[in-house]
Amino acid sequence: MSEASPTRSNLILLKDERRAMQEGYVFLDEKCLLLAAAMLAEVRRHETLALAFDHARRRAEQALAAALARHGLDGLSVYPPLAGAGIEVDIGRTALLGVPLRRVEARPTSVQAPPAVFPSPEAEACRAAFVALAATAACLAAVAGNLARLLHEYRRTVRRACALHDVVLPELDRDLADIDSHLDELERDEALWVHFARRD
Repeated sequence: MSEASPTRSNLILLKDERRAMQEGYVFLDEKCLLLAAAMLAEVRRHETLALAFDHARRRAEQALAAALARHGLDGLSVYPPLAGAGIEVDIGRTALLGVPLRRVEARPTSVQAPPAVFPSPEAEACRAAFVALAATAACLAAVAGNLARLLHEYRRTVRRACALHDVVLPELDRDLADIDSHLDELERDEALWVHFARRD
C-alpha cells in the first residue's frame, strides 16, 4: 500500500495521478502505432532501394569485368578517377515524434574526369556503373539509418508503455483500493462510535 495516510485528499490526489498515468499510457500506445506505421513505410522504401542496389551492383560487376578484360588490373587502376565520389547528395531532414529522419537524393555530378591516355567505352561504362551504385547506396544508407532510429524509439516507447500498463497503473489501482477500503472502515468505526455515543 502507499505510504500516504488514508485521507480523502490523498485519495483525490491518487486518482488525479492515475488519470495522468492513464493518459500517458494512451499517448505512448498511439506513439507506438505511429512509429510502427513509419517503420512499415521505411521498410517498403528499403525493399525498393535494395532491389535497385542489387541491380546496380550486378551492372557494376559486369562493367568491371569488361573493363578488366580490356585494360587489365594495372591499366584500370591508373584510369583517371572522378573528383570526389562522382555524385551530388541532397539531404532532406525531417522528424517524426522527435525521431530524426533523412531523405537522400543522389545523382551523378557534371564534373569531368581528366582525359585517359588509353580511353575505352568499357572503362567509361565501369565508371558510370560505380557512380550509379554509389548513388543508390547513399539513398539506401539513409533509409537504413531511419529504420534503426525508428526501431530504437519504438522499443523504448514499448518499454515505457508496458511499465505504465503492467507496473505503475496496477500499483496505483491497489493503492486506491487500499485507501478506499481504509476510509470505509474509518467511516464504519465512526458511525458505530456515534451510534454508541448517542445511546449513552
